[in-house]
Amino acid sequence: MEAPQGTISSPPISVVITSEAETWDIDASSCMGSGQFVDWDKMPELDQETKSHREILSKTTRELKKLAREGYWTTSHSLRAQAYHHIIQHIPCRLVTPDALVYKDVAIRLFGKQNVSSHPLPEFLEGCFMPMYCLTREGTTAVKKILICIGNLFPDITYCPILPAIVTLLLHYNEDEAQCFDNVSHLIACNDSHISYIDQSFLAHKASCMTFGDLANKHCPTAHRLIASASENVSEVYSEWLTWLFGELPFDYAIRILDVYLLEGQKVLYRIALALLRQYKLLVTSRELEVTDIKGDLQAFMQNIREHMTVDKLLERAFGIRLFSRKEIWLLQMANRKALLEKGITMVQRRQSFHLAVDMMKFSSTIVTAQEMRIIWSWIPERFSLFPPVLLFSTSDDGYSLQRFYSCCEGYEPTVLLLKTTREEVCGAFLTSDWNERKRSGGTSSFFGTGECFVFSVRPEMERYEWVFIKKPELTKAVPRSPRQRSSSLSSPTDISSSPNGHVASSNHLSVPVLQRGKVRLSPFLAIRHFLLPSKTASMFMSGTQEGIIIGGGGGQALCIDADLLHGRTEHCETFDNPPLCEENFQVQLLEVWGFQNA
Repeated sequence: MEAPQGTISSPPISVVITSEAETWDIDASSCMGSGQFVDWDKMPELDQETKSHREILSKTTRELKKLAREGYWTTSHSLRAQAYHHIIQHIPCRLVTPDALVYKDVAIRLFGKQNVSSHPLPEFLEGCFMPMYCLTREGTTAVKKILICIGNLFPDITYCPILPAIVTLLLHYNEDEAQCFDNVSHLIACNDSHISYIDQSFLAHKASCMTFGDLANKHCPTAHRLIASASENVSEVYSEWLTWLFGELPFDYAIRILDVYLLEGQKVLYRIALALLRQYKLLVTSRELEVTDIKGDLQAFMQNIREHMTVDKLLERAFGIRLFSRKEIWLLQMANRKALLEKGITMVQRRQSFHLAVDMMKFSSTIVTAQEMRIIWSWIPERFSLFPPVLLFSTSDDGYSLQRFYSCCEGYEPTVLLLKTTREEVCGAFLTSDWNERKRSGGTSSFFGTGECFVFSVRPEMERYEWVFIKKPELTKAVPRSPRQRSSSLSSPTDISSSPNGHVASSNHLSVPVLQRGKVRLSPFLAIRHFLLPSKTASMFMSGTQEGIIIGGGGGQALCIDADLLHGRTEHCETFDNPPLCEENFQVQLLEVWGFQNA
């Protein structure tokens, strides 16, 4: 394979990278065995060295996953080396994928047989952290050579901050540079539709960071709220989640993460980062100290992780998290990529800082402070919170008119509803569907929306209440609708005015049957009509008629507001499993609806 023209720089160009910016030399004769790359004094000692590995590596993928999770590779350096090569070589790849022979040829062309020259690292590593773990100086040089060859042979890669750590870790257990390059190429060129390894553009990387933010929002709500209140830019904190795993954690933790990552892909990294975030929140709570530098505090926590949990306990807790399915995570990443494209982020754009959408200096509301809105905005899915809030309706400006409410809010989705009672309590809801959907039912009171809806209280206490199927995944055994069932309309709930209190009175309660054949998870991204739920009260997200609006249902409503927008009621409901959000029977002092600019 011919190397691109003009690859060798003349005169020599210095390397520019965050952690190491000196000029370094490359000698093509430095291709030594992996033992020469490793500083064995820094490597963890092993209790035993297993001699025969053939029987172990002949096991099924499922069995190998179990062994990797349990730390079986830690029994032997040679076993881990063989396991890595065996696993990676079985990853399905693009038809034309550079291998070890290609690397040797290109390395000679780039670096020469005997002469020494200097080369810059690829532009896609600009600003990326480059950990060396237990490598020697020769190993560090080998890593840089591999990265330069990757830059030449994979020109489509425009941004890839995880790559230096993956190359470095694999080099500990590969025979030489060529084998390490071969294995990394397989990860880069993976075309398995069910698993992904390495994001290769700023757009893809940022979408993954946003996806982690969404998952942290759902699975670590207390830690997420801490980050939102302690940092000016939540997105900036979550943009470093991969550095937590491959950079800040000690080598023996990082290599155990690599064990499972090679078998299970990027999804496992989300699990482990979430487990770390949960443990960090426990530490902050036990210290009872105010966090002033959240990024620095998280960095220190990762670097001193041994004081807080073993790597076995970390993996145990990570795999105990009931995460979204791989397909749902993929859909979420695609949605985040789309939002970034709408924001003007391109595939080839270099790394840049993102500012929080809620401008603390310009934001103005009659109900919440800018600080409170920033926390509310942090609860919203990342693909929407990229965009700044825009006021659609306010009783102080538009009056207490339900028709005016509808006319101002139609055509916008999602929206955030805020209300303040005459007792100064503040609560609200995040609503994913356009209020215009109420017209589809022909004037009757039917519910619409998706499982991403949630309700919340702000004052006197700030708390969020999500769809019950997200908070209690053990209930997610409802049956998806067949295509024929999807075309039929959902049974209409009781009319808003059918009870003396003006709220739906229902005797239906969640009763989820166990499926006979497997388990089907509910996706929060889907609308009500896509599922035949065991009880209609399980998905009463939002409803609107001429008599008023309802949010949440089943045994009561999370919020019910009358046609004059003056009186309301809040109760526990089965959709969100929430307590009353304020005083049960309340009078509205102010009501606002916020949309998303350019969303």
